[in-house]
Amino acid sequence: MGKIKVASIWCEGCSGCHMSFLDMDERLVELINKGLEINATPITDLKIPDEGTDIGIIEGAVATDHHEEEVKMMRERCKFIVALGDCAVFGGIPTMRNYVPVEELLERGYITTESTVQGKIPSSEEIGKHLSKVKAVNEVIKVDFYIPGCPPSADAIYYVLKEILEGRVPKLEGELLKYE
Repeated sequence: MGKIKVASIWCEGCSGCHMSFLDMDERLVELINKGLEINATPITDLKIPDEGTDIGIIEGAVATDHHEEEVKMMRERCKFIVALGDCAVFGGIPTMRNYVPVEELLERGYITTESTVQGKIPSSEEIGKHLSKVKAVNEVIKVDFYIPGCPPSADAIYYVLKEILEGRVPKLEGELLKYE
């Protein structure tokens, strides 16, 4: 079997899911030895997946126009998309801001906080524009595999990647869906 190319991105979240990815420890080396090739990830600071990437892993909810562009690019370039963690799978904690209008949220965060002096809402082409609603990844693109958890266990991530690498469809159940 040839190399299986993997790319990952962070959207709106805490990066805990990527920490769980790294918690696979020596099992990550095992997957690499079996043909897994990591070609783009925030961990390596290579952020644009190659055309023909096999597995795209998306962590975090879709909260900005930049996130929307990134997840759509992942869908175009990857054979399979894995939603990693509760923010990507369900929207998670970032969806709590859906109850507050974006303008009010930005004003509170940048201007009226008790510690702010002469606050200003940042604006730049490089900063994504907040969407009116934070979304789970599957509200923007088709997702092939879901790994829930906040964060998901390294065991669950390892299992899903190993199954895909070995040509099987992963089915998370039992202990892999237990969270403590």
